[in-house]
Amino acid sequence: MKTEIISIGSEITSGQNLDTNCQWLSRRLAEIGVPVAFHTTVADDIDDNVGVFRLATQRAGLVIASGGLGPTLDDLTREALAKVAGVELVLHPPSLEHIQEMFARRNRTMPERNQVQALLPVGAEAIFNRCGTAPGVWMKIGESLVACMPGVPSEMFVMFEEQVKPRLLKMNIGGGVLVQRKINCFGAGESAVEEQVPDLTKRGHIPDVGITVADAVISLRILAHAANVAEAQRIIEPVEKTIRERLAELVFGVEDEELQDVVVRMLRDKSKTLATAESVTGGQVAERMVRVPGASDVLRGGLVAYTNEVKVEMLGVPRSLIEEHGAVSAPVAEAMAVGCRTRFRTDLAVSTTGIAGPEGASEDKPVGLVFVGLAWEGGCSSMSYSWMGTRGEVQSRTAKLALNRVRLYLLGK
Repeated sequence: MKTEIISIGSEITSGQNLDTNCQWLSRRLAEIGVPVAFHTTVADDIDDNVGVFRLATQRAGLVIASGGLGPTLDDLTREALAKVAGVELVLHPPSLEHIQEMFARRNRTMPERNQVQALLPVGAEAIFNRCGTAPGVWMKIGESLVACMPGVPSEMFVMFEEQVKPRLLKMNIGGGVLVQRKINCFGAGESAVEEQVPDLTKRGHIPDVGITVADAVISLRILAHAANVAEAQRIIEPVEKTIRERLAELVFGVEDEELQDVVVRMLRDKSKTLATAESVTGGQVAERMVRVPGASDVLRGGLVAYTNEVKVEMLGVPRSLIEEHGAVSAPVAEAMAVGCRTRFRTDLAVSTTGIAGPEGASEDKPVGLVFVGLAWEGGCSSMSYSWMGTRGEVQSRTAKLALNRVRLYLLGK
């Protein structure tokens, strides 16, 4: 059975508010073995709401919606459900009584408009809302089961856990659990990563393995459906092992781990210190590091050397090196790292220089070209990469590239 989640509200479609309800509901449904096939967001328009619910009830056996149950004129969920079902709205006295009691407890007079919250499509059941005035709606439309809840997260959370979830379990909808394991990679593109695991990502593979990309981080998501968490983890384990074997050092972490989390942990484990010398990234490498609790154990400091003068005066980069090769070059990146390590007296130092754009490029040095330098006792090296993207994307991805260079060094690569 397919499930569709509908989020209702112009504040979501306009971008004013972030839709976190869909994400929360998908995770809660996965915990009881109910996979979600569709996420739909719709503005406060009656015709659009009718169209969305009509389509959802035709293609999904379970439809769960949030929003549109308030008392104002733009709260249209009840009306849309009635139109799709071809029935009238009728007053539900117990819900009206609950709404009146909610206002009375606050020593407030209930506005007449709030009575609309007690209207239900004929044949629907009210879902009790102990946290607010808007009851939910539970009804069948054709072969589809529909559950509508308030859009206010605090009300929706309680209603789902106390009312909707028990009903779904009682009806044996779903069953078991859906467990996800996310493997995070850096250092290759999405297609290059998939080329190494085509048998795992092919359609129909059990467990399901999907690939997503976010700001140069490639994540493989293993999704296992099983009777319980332990069984799901047993299904996931050999697939994760295969991914790690094939992708090797491309894998840097799991779940919500980011490169800085791994780098701080590895530096601490190896009792190493780090400093940063940043040009193109403007301090983003150090900023990412200090997000991690305990970073002060390993990060001694950093310097934003955005101009050539600062590179020369503060890091000791020879002016002749800049004149010969340009500030965006491997020799300058290495000299920045060496000078930074000397200045901060650290085990390692990493540097960044590049062209974030949109200006400053040349024929041989296009926008997106960056260099990362790394210095250690007795040596230094550099690497280059050409990013595509906006100025912000080039800077963010170069910061990750620098952190990954440190990680690979600590791995002995």
